[in-house]
Amino acid sequence: MSSTASIILVVEDDEIVRMLIVDVLEELEFKVLDADGSEQALEFLNDEDQYIDLMMTDVGLPVMDGRELAKQARMLRPQLPILFASGYVESIDVPEGMHVIGKPFSIDQLRDKVKGILANA
Repeated sequence: MSSTASIILVVEDDEIVRMLIVDVLEELEFKVLDADGSEQALEFLNDEDQYIDLMMTDVGLPVMDGRELAKQARMLRPQLPILFASGYVESIDVPEGMHVIGKPFSIDQLRDKVKGILANA
C-alpha cells in the first residue's frame, strides 16, 4: 500500500452501521469521509479540493436514494467508482462502473471488494 491512503466517502443514514463501516475502513488504513445522507455527500462531492477515490453508499437513503446520489456524483465526478451496499442485492441493477456488496457483509468481504475496486480504478 502506498503512503497516500485512498479516500473513501461512506454514505449511510444508519449511524451505527456508518460508524462500523468507517471503523473497518480506517483499520484497513483508508481515509474516510462520512455522510449521513445525500446532502452531506454532495457537499463533499461538490468540493473540488476534496479528493475521493471511492464512494460507498447505502441504496436506501432518505430524500435521495443511493442510485440517484450515484447519478449526481457521476455528473460531478465522471470517473468516481461507486460501491452500493444493499440488503437486496439480487434486485439491484447496477450501472456500468458501479459495484454492489450485499448487506450484511463481513469485514473481509468489504476489504476485498474495496481493494478490488480501487485496484481496477
